[in-house]
Amino acid sequence: MTNAKNVANMNEAGYYDGSITNGVVVMVEPYSQHKQIQQVVYRILDANLDRAREGLRIIEEWCRFGLNSAQLALECKYLRQEVASWHTEELRAARDTAGDPGTDLSHPQEEQRSSIKALLQANFCRVEEALRVLEEYGKLYHPKMGLACKQLRYRVYTLETNLMGYQRHQLLWRSRLYLVTSPSDSLLPTVEAALKGGLTLVQYRDKQADDTVRLELATKLRQLCHTYGALFIINDRVDLALAVDADGVHLGQQDMPIAIARQLLGPQRLIGRSTTNAAEMQKAVAEGADYIGVGPVYETPTKAGKAAVGLEYVKYAAQNSSVPWFAIGGIDANNINDLIDAGAERVAVVRSLMQAEQPTLVTQYLLSQLNRIKPEG
Repeated sequence: MTNAKNVANMNEAGYYDGSITNGVVVMVEPYSQHKQIQQVVYRILDANLDRAREGLRIIEEWCRFGLNSAQLALECKYLRQEVASWHTEELRAARDTAGDPGTDLSHPQEEQRSSIKALLQANFCRVEEALRVLEEYGKLYHPKMGLACKQLRYRVYTLETNLMGYQRHQLLWRSRLYLVTSPSDSLLPTVEAALKGGLTLVQYRDKQADDTVRLELATKLRQLCHTYGALFIINDRVDLALAVDADGVHLGQQDMPIAIARQLLGPQRLIGRSTTNAAEMQKAVAEGADYIGVGPVYETPTKAGKAAVGLEYVKYAAQNSSVPWFAIGGIDANNINDLIDAGAERVAVVRSLMQAEQPTLVTQYLLSQLNRIKPEG
């Protein structure tokens, strides 16, 4: 059948009318078809209002019980209530659970969650997608619904940024031991062994490997860290941190300015800075570093040619740093108590874990010494 005949037949049936748009064919819905489409729209709105409310409740529960954050929990509650205000009896009445083919649809990734972070991200995506659907189909239901759902969606984006950043900062403050990796044939099993011992902060550092190797290892390390609920930081490379969705980046004194890194990484990721003296510490804090390294306390081949700063700088940091700081450089089980006596509450290590015969036990011992310190409020 020709296009002309198609148009004529559809026009006769009442589906299309090209006469009012200069020949451009548009859809015209007979009353019965209009009612059918209206019911479909109502079902779409009902399903996505449910989806958005459920996802927000899941997020709210973690804010309340996992983070003990009244502020974040309250924002979730406000968002839920505003979404619920659009969930009218008219929309609920259109629900047809028995006739919904989507109730039997599933995906393997929905059957499991590897970590709290994965759970939260999945539900943020769920809420944001639902609000986008509500924004579009809502325009067919109420003149103000589309704009309202658009504004809600942007508030959810802000909540996601704040929550993920809050989680990272909370874990950073709780972390006492920081593993900075060195190249090793047993990199992954060594890191996993330390994670099993309670490690919550890992930095991937490799100055020599090709980018393809770094990308592969960083991806595996990030997955490993997040499985164990630990933070994963990339040394130097902001691009690599973004590529593997790391929790942040650690910058040396000669690396990119913190302000530029922050523009690239956004507000929710962590940025650390190495410091060797009081002036560098104060500058790093003023520029917005989330944490700093203090050292090298002792001479170490990891920082070959760099003079040790000794315990005096550790004592200075203990009295003056307003952000979490980690003593680093030649620290091991034999001298960790000297660091603690000087005021260190957190330490970063390389060889004492990367070269340990039993990384799990060494991690547990170091943490047992550090955890004797009264936690910060």
